[in-house]
This record gives sequence, C-alpha cells and structure tokens, in this order.
Amino acid sequence: MADRLRVRVLDSLGDIDPLRWDALAGDNPFLCHAFLHALHETGCACDQRGWSPRFITLWDDGHLAGAMPLYVKSHSYGEYVFDWAWAEAYQRHGLDYYPKLLCAVPFTPATGPRLLAPTRELRQRLLQAALSLAQELRASSLHLLFPPAQQAEELKAAGLMLRTGVQFHWLNPGYRDFDDFLSTMSHDKRKKIKQERRRVREAGIQFVHLSGRDATPAHWDFFTQCYKSTYRQHHSTPYLNRAFFRRLAEALPDNVLLILGSSHNQPVAAALNVHNGHTLWGRYWGAAQYVPGLHFETCYYQSIEFCIARAIRVFEGGAQGEHKLARGFLPVATHSGHWLAHPQFSRAVEEFLGRETRGVGLYLDELTEHTPFKAVPQRPG
Repeated sequence: MADRLRVRVLDSLGDIDPLRWDALAGDNPFLCHAFLHALHETGCACDQRGWSPRFITLWDDGHLAGAMPLYVKSHSYGEYVFDWAWAEAYQRHGLDYYPKLLCAVPFTPATGPRLLAPTRELRQRLLQAALSLAQELRASSLHLLFPPAQQAEELKAAGLMLRTGVQFHWLNPGYRDFDDFLSTMSHDKRKKIKQERRRVREAGIQFVHLSGRDATPAHWDFFTQCYKSTYRQHHSTPYLNRAFFRRLAEALPDNVLLILGSSHNQPVAAALNVHNGHTLWGRYWGAAQYVPGLHFETCYYQSIEFCIARAIRVFEGGAQGEHKLARGFLPVATHSGHWLAHPQFSRAVEEFLGRETRGVGLYLDELTEHTPFKAVPQRPG
C-alpha cells in the first residue's frame, strides 16, 4: 500500500468529497468538512486573516486514505497554545518565526485527532509530509495542537517535542439530575452554586435551549452582538462573524446548542455550545447586562443540565479558568507537539518545555488537592 500512496496538498476543502473527509474525521464536529469549510468560506480562517489552508491528504488509487488540517500562519492568534515568547526570541536574534505551519482547528481549543487516518503507519506518513512541506516552504516550525494522548505519544516517538497544558472538564458518571450532581460536592461549594442560581432566578431570567434548526435569525443576531461585546470587553478582536454562525447552524443543526436567557421577553444573555453524543464543548458567551451569577448560569449550569438530560459524559469548558474548579470542573492535561527547524532554538525550547512540564505537573497536583467533590468523579470510559 505504501508504494501506492500519493500526497496532495490542497488549499481548499471544496476539492474533497465531504463524505470521504467525514469518514476520517469521525464524530468530532469541529473536524467535519462542514465546520472547517465554513470557517474558510466565511472569511474567518483564510489567507487574508493569516490562516492559509494547506491541507495534506493521502490518496490510495483515488481513495482518500488520510488527511491533516494544516495552515500556514503569519501570526499566533486564535491558537490557545501560546508561543509568542518563542516568536519574540527569534526576532531578537534577527530570525523569522513566521511563516510557521499549524495543525489545528482554528479558534478551537478542543482535543481531537489531528492526523486523520486509521493506522499509525498512515498517520506517520501524514506527519512526514507535513515536515517535508515545512522544509519546502522554509517555515520556522510545525505545531500540532490539542491531539489526544495516543497521537501525542506518536508525535513524541517521531521526534517532536511535547507540551502540556491545563483545561477544566466536567464529568458525568450518570447523574440523575442537577441536585444529584450537587449532592456529590462539598457543603461550601454546593451552597455557593445554589446561591448563584438563586440570584439569577430572582432577577427573573429564564432560559431556553435551542438547536441549530430551532434558533431563528433574530437569535443569531443577538448572540453575535453578545459574542462581539465579550471580545471588546477583553480588548480583543472577534475571530468569527455572523455568516459563520449562520452556516454552522445550517450545516450542523443537531450539534449546535444555543442557550438563551431572557427577561420580560427580552434576551439578556446567550452561550454557544457544540456537542455530539458523548461530549459538549462550551465555546462563546455574552450578555447585554450585568446580573450576578449570570455568566456561571448561562455558560456552566445550563449546559450541565443539558448534559445530564442527554447523558453526555464530558463537558469541556474551554481554555483556562480556575474559577471552573469551584463549579464542578476538574483539571485535565492537554497536549501539543512541536518541531523547530533551527537546531539551537529547538534545543532551547526543549529545555524550556522540560521545566514547564514539571511546573504544570505540580500545578495539576495542587488543583486536584482542591477538588470541590467529596470524592473525585472518574472520567467516563
């Protein structure tokens, strides 16, 4: 089979049959053809925004045997694994850090396969093709963000440097309802959550859960306003646009959960989540007014209720956020793989990552000691 394989580098997913791509991507909605293609076609991840698609594909006699979502990057925005210090070090030494190659889902810090192929041999072929492309383009480096643990180990075996990060995930061992979940927490944490929820109820805010097909254009208009407002409050530029949210709802209606909070028939807050049969990913939120506890209710507690009702096993709350620990989320290690072309900088980064990994391990141990639960829930199989 190895002799029959051909590598093609594509700058558009429009050249690939969606069914063939999705057969490799599995049930991860962020990796499906519709999600990635929507990012490109709505101008969110495109050449003009510093995200130039260079998707590596493996073909076996006309059959798509493997794929890798890969981009040429001219910056490090929208990645959630921060290498700005590396770029600054290159600049101080008169070297170019950009362009670099990035294997990731744009703007999405969610763990999932990065080398889309059924066998280790094919995944290694994809990785070697990416390394060859990096050398051909004279890119400074290759980065694969948020691979699952198995693929991270494969990257390490292939010579890439591994980096560890921390996220907070909520786990569902089979709760009957929200009160059942609360009963597993310590008294102080349980009391705090009840107080937060009560404040939102007393403010007269009620919530509805909308799928992609149930959400109306007016709902998406309001959510987009909320999304942009949140970014402005953090002095950042929004990555996504109204056209993308519309495409997402149309293409993946059963994977979209829009949580809408209203008071006196007027929307006041909204949160966008994406889910499949076993995992829910919290993505974006915003509010038109400040209400104590509204952020936690809209982003966390409403989503937890949804997960319990649907028997969804894991709720990934997104990047960072120690405040999630007190609300029932547990620390989880994330991974990324890195290759740098410059030998001296590669050694320096490797030494840095050794120190950083030890520090992250101590941080994870410290967080685990402060669990909000009476007994730590086990991650569902």
